[in-house]
Amino acid sequence: MSQYFQDKGLIINGITHLSPKEAFALADDEVIFIDVREEYETGYKQFEVKNLFYIPFSDFTNKINTFPKNEPLIIADSFGLRSKEIVVKLMSLGYNNVANLNGGILDWERDGLPLVVDKKQELNGQCPCQLKTKK
Repeated sequence: MSQYFQDKGLIINGITHLSPKEAFALADDEVIFIDVREEYETGYKQFEVKNLFYIPFSDFTNKINTFPKNEPLIIADSFGLRSKEIVVKLMSLGYNNVANLNGGILDWERDGLPLVVDKKQELNGQCPCQLKTKK
């Protein structure tokens, strides 16, 4: 279980899941946010927090050692599913200060938290596998 995130969020099977409001409250600390959405997903809406990095889920394995194991990391995506997979992977590699952003950017926006929005990059499609930039 996470040392930094101890007594924060909801713990399920040893994984810390933070609500968007909990994650945002930690944004001014030394926490590093890692957005694992694919590049085409990040153009339209982005988290507006300090220490934000983008590492696409599809390339994460190649960049997994980018961050020190002792830094507190919040892993985020669109819904909180792929980010949870990354949290599990990081924990298996000895990262113990890592948490999942529950609900991803969708719940972040629903809670009215800061976003950077580029309307020119707005996505359209029936499901995530069919998303494309609107024309």
